[in-house]
Amino acid sequence: MARVAGVSRSTASYALSGKRSISAEVRDKVEQAVRDLGYTPNAGAKALATSQTQVLGLLARFLEDEFAPAMLQYILGVTNEARARGYDTLLITDEDGVAALRRISESRMVDGFILLNVAESDDRLGFLRAASQPGTLVGLPGDPTGLDVFDLDFVAAGRLMVETLHELGHRSLILVSQPEHVLERGGAYVSRLANAAQQRAAELGVELHHHFGASSQPQIGVELANLLDAHPEATGLLLNNEAAAAALPNVLQSRGLASPADISVIGRYSDDFARTFSLPYSAIDSAADELGRRAVERLVSRIEGTVDAESPVVDLFAPRIDDRGSTSVPPTRQ
Repeated sequence: MARVAGVSRSTASYALSGKRSISAEVRDKVEQAVRDLGYTPNAGAKALATSQTQVLGLLARFLEDEFAPAMLQYILGVTNEARARGYDTLLITDEDGVAALRRISESRMVDGFILLNVAESDDRLGFLRAASQPGTLVGLPGDPTGLDVFDLDFVAAGRLMVETLHELGHRSLILVSQPEHVLERGGAYVSRLANAAQQRAAELGVELHHHFGASSQPQIGVELANLLDAHPEATGLLLNNEAAAAALPNVLQSRGLASPADISVIGRYSDDFARTFSLPYSAIDSAADELGRRAVERLVSRIEGTVDAESPVVDLFAPRIDDRGSTSVPPTRQ
């Protein structure tokens, strides 16, 4: 490559690494040679020279009680941004997260970690705080001390859902959350949204029926139908359960109902998720892409030493509703 560019090996190396100032003309020659030759830097050699692997460790678990396509949106958000910044991603799905962190950290396989499936009292956080590599979380734990955390503001999301339908005149709503054992396992985001929605409903004089729903078909479809039967006075449906959102079109169609003519709907899922399942419902964007981008940006800044090591952030993404036309004034009930 250096020969094709007409420069020395050291000059080519400096042009690629940016460690020394190289003229624009020489850098252009080196970059053109890279393109012409299809050159890929040797990762092993670079790791030996810089003590960096250009790899991020992503700890994520596909759990039976969570909807796998929703988790995939977060994984894609992280991996796409990592790739854009020149980093590969090592996906780690071990059930024993602490052991996986220790093994990967001590073997120096990655430059830093991003954790998904963050629980209220997450046993991985103690090791992460002490690890030699930096780490960020996508998900807010009970104690975020010393860690960079990125998450949707689920408290604000719950309030926004209720306020939006209240302003349209709705006074009886159904909220479908993730399965109850997700909460029992430490998925505090479930209770954050539900508790905030219930509190805001009480403040506004809105009746809110809260139920935990299944995470898979056909059970969630049956449960949605039963909820509509159990609460015929409800004119609005709030979904903090991606499986329920994916099942709802068939449930409504089978009952001869339409949204918003018969019932207004607001979900909580990503825009990509809505496109994947052709969902016509207004929803609070779970911001999987944005959270992944922010988490990777922060982690790479720590790896490359461009942020203060003593300044962890807790960054909660403000909720917004993507209006897809599934909300309106409540229908007149006979």
